[in-house]
Amino acid sequence: MFPIAIAGPRVGLREFRPDDLDASMAVVGDAAVTRTLSFDVRTRDDQAERLHQDITRAQSEPRPDYYLAVANSADTLIGFMRIGLGRDRSGELGYALRRDDWGKGYATEATKLMITFGFKVLRLHRIQAACGPDNRASQRLLTRLGFTPEGRLRDHVFTNDAWRDSLLYSLLEHEWRDARLDHP
Repeated sequence: MFPIAIAGPRVGLREFRPDDLDASMAVVGDAAVTRTLSFDVRTRDDQAERLHQDITRAQSEPRPDYYLAVANSADTLIGFMRIGLGRDRSGELGYALRRDDWGKGYATEATKLMITFGFKVLRLHRIQAACGPDNRASQRLLTRLGFTPEGRLRDHVFTNDAWRDSLLYSLLEHEWRDARLDHP
């Protein structure tokens, strides 16, 4: 399925474009943002190569994931949203926003859009997400959206020269449907 464009009230999800490089650096080039992610700060050259790979991978068939830009009303990239596809109708959710847009509700809106896409369009049964134990904002977001804490993955990611645990959360399709979380 390509291309994907999902509109929300204040943000949308869309495919990455080559002209997203500068805007994406506000996410992947900011140590305050990547501190909570599963990768270290990226250089501009590394991000240019990664962006090219992401654009190419989105056109694969079958598509291994839906890694999309979170764009504001001016269609400027302000973050990323991803569902990696797994076995047995499962998906793994990941997201990041540039620091300037933290605390504005954009992550909540974009996550709801992606979850709705995952359950309604991709027909997933389960969506899981992992976040660092120090990432309280992500823990609150996942809890607010109905995700259930499942446990702690010890030494789950190596980032910023150290091993870090992750907290695992999940949401099942019937929980999402029953909670009526299909609107931003």
